[in-house]
Amino acid sequence: MPSVSSGDRQFAVIIPAAGASTRFVGFETTKPFVELNGTPVWIRTVNHFIHRADVSETILVAAEADLPAFRESASDDILSRLKFAPGGATRAESVLNGLQRLSLPAEFVAVHDAARPLLTDSGITDLFAAAKVHDAVVPGVPVTSTVKQVGPNGRVEKTIDRSVLQLAQTPQVVRRELLESAYAGCAEVSAFTDEASLIEATGHSVFVVPGWPENIKITTAEDFRLAEFLLGRHGLSS
Repeated sequence: MPSVSSGDRQFAVIIPAAGASTRFVGFETTKPFVELNGTPVWIRTVNHFIHRADVSETILVAAEADLPAFRESASDDILSRLKFAPGGATRAESVLNGLQRLSLPAEFVAVHDAARPLLTDSGITDLFAAAKVHDAVVPGVPVTSTVKQVGPNGRVEKTIDRSVLQLAQTPQVVRRELLESAYAGCAEVSAFTDEASLIEATGHSVFVVPGWPENIKITTAEDFRLAEFLLGRHGLSS
């Protein structure tokens, strides 16, 4: 675990888990509850945050109908360290619900996908440190494949310069007052697919810091199999 003073709880964490997971098929249960090497995906994710000394509180945002299942699948230790909030119709609305559920002081808010369980403590620590410098940061990995812009008829319109492209990951970390102000001033939060784009719309700078390729989002069954492989090969923490 990172060496952080127990009084330095500067970060609140919101974990959206309210998605319908329509592309995750072939399993007997829904994505958050599928066991990844013996531990449900969502529990692997929250475990990266709930024991950190620099995290004041962690909010899991889920569809209201699923909240009992989340509570029932968690240990007493997890339940004592985790708060829940009902999800909204979109990711942005879910994050706003989580933001409104925060009750303890925190200078920054980190928003992390429940379906990205392959984090590292050192990666989170580095990202938190970058947020203190830049106010709004997102981990990113360079695009390595050639990218084509394609028209509706399938014809390639142009090739995009990949040297300026990054694939955004989470956690996305924003100074709390900045994120709250962005939500308060936004007329249509559902139009934004991540926190970075919402902050960008205010005119405030967002900085990309190096992410890590293993930090994949589990969306399909193939992603899940890859996560199983990566977890075993790299010994990523649970």
